[in-house]
Amino acid sequence: MSWLSKVFELNHAGVNWRRAVVFLDVGLVPLIVFWAIGHEVYLLSALFGMLFTSLADPGGGFGYRASHNAVFALIGAGITALAFGIGGEAWGWLALAAFVVTLVADLALTFGVHRFVNAMLLNVWFIVAVGLAFNLHHAARITSYTWAQVVAWAGGAALWILMTFVEWLIRGRRDLPQPFVEIPGDTSHKKLTPPVVVFVVLRALVIGGTVALAFGLDLQYGYWIPIAAIIAMKPNLEQSTLVSAQRLSGAFIGAIAAALLLLLPASETGLRFFAMTRGLEVVALVLFVHAVGIRFLNYALYSAAIAAGALILADLPQPSHYAAEGYRVLWTVCGAGISLVVMLLAGLLAKRAAQRQQRSA
Repeated sequence: MSWLSKVFELNHAGVNWRRAVVFLDVGLVPLIVFWAIGHEVYLLSALFGMLFTSLADPGGGFGYRASHNAVFALIGAGITALAFGIGGEAWGWLALAAFVVTLVADLALTFGVHRFVNAMLLNVWFIVAVGLAFNLHHAARITSYTWAQVVAWAGGAALWILMTFVEWLIRGRRDLPQPFVEIPGDTSHKKLTPPVVVFVVLRALVIGGTVALAFGLDLQYGYWIPIAAIIAMKPNLEQSTLVSAQRLSGAFIGAIAAALLLLLPASETGLRFFAMTRGLEVVALVLFVHAVGIRFLNYALYSAAIAAGALILADLPQPSHYAAEGYRVLWTVCGAGISLVVMLLAGLLAKRAAQRQQRSA
């Protein structure tokens, strides 16, 4: 019970419905646009582009915010192009790309904690995009263009930049605080110490290995293994254990919620099926909105909202059997477990190395 209380411990100061409402207002734009043109397959890229750009927003004057957000959006567009461009390639290329992207993202720590967090967001998006691209590549009924996915991501990011401009004008052109003040704003340069180098290389190897495992064995929805691993893997074992438990709990709750919601249009046809599909897309957007509002209330609840919304949007273009939700939970358990085992072994090796140094001293 004490462990469960830690997993679901609530930080009421972390609730921010104001920014959730702002995200809802902006998120309705791509939703309506893709409804109008009939290409909902690009909705996920647009929403993630908007969500992650809002998370990376450093605050301050509009010029400063716009320049930093634009750089983040451009890098994200390149990541999107890479992910969807190689989504149909052999698993070896996917594993190599995941290793390189993770290695480069982790090296961003030398430019400050804030840039490391931004790089990790892009790293997570790359794994999600690779999994989505792989599924779309093997879907006969769905057409997805890499350039359109890139435009969708960039469009979502541009919407957030436009919103910051409007807010800047409304607030009398004053500097504004960072939207997510809980995210570290430190941009001071760090040195690459041996422990940092070990963690960077180890993390890249784990993500590359889990991508190879997921796609090399052709596991159904196996890309959830590297997604869970990259989120759960933290610099120390205690933090990794807690985050992994919260990630597992959130994925389990989100998968059950998505499975129940996806049962609603299963037996419908015609106009009712169309209405139920549009309604579930609204539900997915609302889930993302709640995720923004409770991001720092509790990570397990945040993960549940993100997982449920992503599962709904991923399944709607190509309806799958409902056992798929079970597969996703299973692979999430595997991914988080792999990261925990690796960090446990790394911790044991570090302790032995410290003991040897003490003995030699």
